[in-house]
Amino acid sequence: MKNIITLFAITVLFSCKNSAQNNEKQQEVINAKPIEVPLKNGKAKAYFASGCFWCVEAVYESIKGADEVINGYSGGHTKHPTYESSNTGRTGHAEAVEVIYDPTVVSFSTLVDAYFASQNPTQVNGQGPDKGSQYRSIIFYQNDTQKKIILEKKEALSKKLDAKIAAEVYPFQKFWIAEDYHQDYERLHPNNPYIRNVSIPRLKRFKAKFPKELLKGTH
Repeated sequence: MKNIITLFAITVLFSCKNSAQNNEKQQEVINAKPIEVPLKNGKAKAYFASGCFWCVEAVYESIKGADEVINGYSGGHTKHPTYESSNTGRTGHAEAVEVIYDPTVVSFSTLVDAYFASQNPTQVNGQGPDKGSQYRSIIFYQNDTQKKIILEKKEALSKKLDAKIAAEVYPFQKFWIAEDYHQDYERLHPNNPYIRNVSIPRLKRFKAKFPKELLKGTH
């Protein structure tokens, strides 16, 4: 009887998790028309999710032309997500970053290259030790041109690795800025155990494989 109860509990748990990610509201997000963010003072914005946003923030801040990176949440069906609510896996959101960049210095295509170069592209629902739908990989597109770039690079990488690429491709809808204490986290907390053992090694692996001329001299 105990085994039956345990099996039922596990079944309910996975059922709830799956329904949270695959419910009707989430499908509306996936099938929505993308929203294009207009240039502001000549600067564009791009959105990526790839595990813990502390790590992704540090990666994009190391790239020439990326003026600012903001941590937040995107890709879900609920309004005003928080760190606590996104961690339940029921909001549909993933930890994401907003990259504010100069398109005359760095292209969207290069930002996508950096995205794939900075992660394990085959890991589903997470990166490294961070696991769960809130840490899944998503690339957001704002128009058909960006979508084409993403899909072509994803397909090419899949052929190169002979493996399925985990990153989902979503139409951009809205970016919710994370709590203040999550911003500039790697820079402000260099001695944090997670930063030292996960974030900084991930950044170093990325910088070792990415073209040096595309990286900032100091980061």
